[in-house]
Amino acid sequence: MKKFMNGVESMLTESLTGFAKAHHDIVVLDQEFRFVRRKRAKTGGRVALISGGGSGHEPLHSGFIGSGMLDAACPGNMFTSPTPDQVLAAAETSDCGGGVLFIVKNYAGDRMNFSLGAEMYAKQCATLITDDDVAVERSEHSGGRRGVAGTLVVEKVLGAAAERGDRLDALTRLGKRVNEMTRSMGVALTSCTVPAVGRPTFELGENEMEMGVGIHGEAGRRRVPLSSANAIAEELVQAITHDLRAEPGGEALLLVNGFGGTPSSELYLMYDAAERQVAKRGLKVTRSLVGSYVTSLDMAGCSVTVTLLDEQMTALWDAPVHTAALRW
Repeated sequence: MKKFMNGVESMLTESLTGFAKAHHDIVVLDQEFRFVRRKRAKTGGRVALISGGGSGHEPLHSGFIGSGMLDAACPGNMFTSPTPDQVLAAAETSDCGGGVLFIVKNYAGDRMNFSLGAEMYAKQCATLITDDDVAVERSEHSGGRRGVAGTLVVEKVLGAAAERGDRLDALTRLGKRVNEMTRSMGVALTSCTVPAVGRPTFELGENEMEMGVGIHGEAGRRRVPLSSANAIAEELVQAITHDLRAEPGGEALLLVNGFGGTPSSELYLMYDAAERQVAKRGLKVTRSLVGSYVTSLDMAGCSVTVTLLDEQMTALWDAPVHTAALRW
């Protein structure tokens, strides 16, 4: 295993320290490393959006803190949920009078610890669960679908709505609708290597790929021979649009997300292949995003996310955002 590090035990704190230094105009790191928060807090009693989860998926979630998106994020250790104390501290620091909405990916540890943190907070708050992965209904880490790259779409849309002053109940309803209109599925060409383990999470042969892999390296639908980008895109988009029950003629956001070890040239190639498959099914891609946003350490692979858009969701997606990893 080759990693840029001084020691496994200090990797997270040193990475967070570097992140906060590099983006000191946007974020502030808690002295106890419990959370990262916006440098310029909201005013006027707006709702605070807080997310988080295990590290190793960067820039999710800390990279999405800033104007038009999240107010704080709680980073756990590599692929490990943050603790309830982290969630509580982030809520106490970020709430400016409008309450707190926790955006939580559907993994057992995340759900449990955010639930405990919200219970300890005991003030106005709500929790939104993201579960956009169509690959499997159940996994060893979650009850039901996993929350994956579609979480970015939820955080961006809700971030814009919270910025304009939407109340907690309205944001919760909107978040559920965005989640319902969003589906994702991924494919891995290699495994990832967790530094504390020092070896790949799973083994893939030179001519094998894992179809439907999770962002922690969890098994997908099946292990299959490596195929062309067009064939991969067809299977991913077919599964996604079938699950969405998408009607021809609608508009969509298409996100092609890299898992950390895939070059941009390949991601754009996959975008071309996926866009053609979406168009075949009668949907018009009117918004797009390509890049490594919800990663799995050094895994080579990607995921495809499709969100069905309406006028309101499109406007909220287009609204200004200024974070470390996403800005327009």
